[in-house]
Amino acid sequence: MKKFSLPLMFIALLVFIAGCSTAPPDGVKSVSPFDVNRYLGQWYEIARLDHSFERGLSEVSATYTLQTDGSLEVLNKGYDAKRDKWKSATGRALFTGPPTQGSLKVSFFGPFYGGYHVIALDQVGYQWAMISGPDRDYLWILARSKSLAPSVRDALLKQAADFGFATQKLIWVDHRQP
Repeated sequence: MKKFSLPLMFIALLVFIAGCSTAPPDGVKSVSPFDVNRYLGQWYEIARLDHSFERGLSEVSATYTLQTDGSLEVLNKGYDAKRDKWKSATGRALFTGPPTQGSLKVSFFGPFYGGYHVIALDQVGYQWAMISGPDRDYLWILARSKSLAPSVRDALLKQAADFGFATQKLIWVDHRQP
């Protein structure tokens, strides 16, 4: 059995950490001004690009709670109909710049963070938002209610497409109570 050298392991670790990018995708900017106090509370996931950590879930929501240290607790919850049970994950979000800019990094797995960028937001009522991850493989549309007006949905889809996201691959989340 071969042993790995320490420099090789260090390079592998650096490559892994670099994969946990917290910057937004090229050409995509987060919203400003951003008011974290208005963003707090429960949001319903309206649509998302598919990922293994949410695959098959319906009734998905995220709840954001401000912590005393200025970070946010993130509670993601969804219903797994195949297993007939609720799944949840709790994470921590930190601003990557000033708190008036909608760019954060979120971790659900210890020291490893990924980008969370509010790229569209209802600045008047904080009733809907569109979130990007660190690349164009991550996109979520969130709302305070379980549905969006068609005009808002269409405007967000156009903006996401203009940013280069594969909007035809979005999964529209079912919010019928199990």
